[in-house]
Amino acid sequence: MTMLEPLAELNEPLSLQAPEIVDPKIFQLVLSPKTVLKISKQEVRSTLKASTVDGVFATVFESATGGVLLSNFLLQLGASSVEIGIFSAIPMVVNLLQPLGAYIADRTTSRHWYNLGIFGVSRLLWLMFAVAIVWGSQHADPHQLLQWTLVTVVAASVLGAFANSNWFSWMAAVVPHRLRGRYFGFRNSALSLITLLGVPLMGWGVSAWGADPIFGYGIVLLVGVLAGMISLTCQFFMVDVNPQLYKKEAQSDRLTEKKAKQITNFVPSVLKDSNFLMFILYFSVWTFAVNLSAPFFNIYLLKELSLDVSLVTIYTSLSSGANLLLLMFWGKLADRWGNRPLLIVVGLVVAITPLLWLGTGNYPFALWVWLPLLHLLGGTTLGAIGLCTNNIQMEIAPIEQPSTYFAIAAAVSGVAGALGTTAGGFLAEVPGLSLGAVFALSAAVRLIALLPLILVREPRSLSLRSIVPTFKRFNGQRLIVNI
Repeated sequence: MTMLEPLAELNEPLSLQAPEIVDPKIFQLVLSPKTVLKISKQEVRSTLKASTVDGVFATVFESATGGVLLSNFLLQLGASSVEIGIFSAIPMVVNLLQPLGAYIADRTTSRHWYNLGIFGVSRLLWLMFAVAIVWGSQHADPHQLLQWTLVTVVAASVLGAFANSNWFSWMAAVVPHRLRGRYFGFRNSALSLITLLGVPLMGWGVSAWGADPIFGYGIVLLVGVLAGMISLTCQFFMVDVNPQLYKKEAQSDRLTEKKAKQITNFVPSVLKDSNFLMFILYFSVWTFAVNLSAPFFNIYLLKELSLDVSLVTIYTSLSSGANLLLLMFWGKLADRWGNRPLLIVVGLVVAITPLLWLGTGNYPFALWVWLPLLHLLGGTTLGAIGLCTNNIQMEIAPIEQPSTYFAIAAAVSGVAGALGTTAGGFLAEVPGLSLGAVFALSAAVRLIALLPLILVREPRSLSLRSIVPTFKRFNGQRLIVNI
């Protein structure tokens, strides 16, 4: 692995067949497109291949250490809805540490070794936890295992918060600007496919142990950690980057003076930006409302309906498949209509979705028709919401300091999401209330959250009034955007 200096981009395009990503601008926030690596086409190809394989194995690891598999494990240990809500809130709260992680990473001399050190320790923590589950599943106290789980999740989440921004900066540096759209579109599709296939298989692996699902999860977790170690090994085949080389290019009196002025005027500029503040109001309330119920849908299936984890993982894979198939469609529609109209229109569907769960139960029509349809609907609509939410932040943030505005939005959403999951857990434990009541409350708050979005202004987007006629002629005709 070589340490290369960022000088110039390749002169010739590479023949990498991959679909276009909807909005590559998110990577421009991490690194300027002018700051790229001078490497051969063969080195670029090997880096992209290694990054894709890295992502595939990392997805297996993340599926084993979170989502429905972790929720089922917590239920087997006797965790309450409050405790599960707290577990779900931890990764959101630690997002507040990402700016500090970026500050530290930018002062190192190697993106790769910083990444390896942080994520390597995180993987080792999960490895020790997996071994503890396998060896102690027959004798360990469930409450003690629950405490070990909490310690592992907190420590791994904190470590991840310190390394996530470094990983994005590394990717933005080694992937040529011209190839980012096609490459990341291809990579994300590959990861979604692994989730689609891998999660049900791991769910089946847990169920295969029957009377001892805790031991079964320990075995699956060991496999996931092994995949995580392999993913880190793949990074040795990627080009390394020295962050200090970028600083040398940026050192000038003019840039230093401009940066100092931005820091001095930062708070007043944010407070004066009414459009951004209105978006933050929408984003925070919406994130709170979604997380009020989101972590508890799987709990409802596993606990209230007593479904097997293998069936629940199949439902989860349906959501991933719907998201995979329609992601490009939503991206093209957002390019034509704008992000704000889609957030409102699709947001209305997402808002009422929790109400559709109230009629479900453990009977054949719900198990084989209604619940699969709900997961397909969720994967379709939430994929659009996530995509358009990221895009609209890029549109409304000022050119002078977009990454700072984006960091504020991430911090606010992290706190709001943590409050939502915690509140949902407490409400589910209130005598006389049920998860159904939490779902209904979530739907009501989601509808309220859409009101501030009506007042948000997005450049180059259609008005809601002009969108209605386009449904009648959306048969391949070109839409006319009136700014």
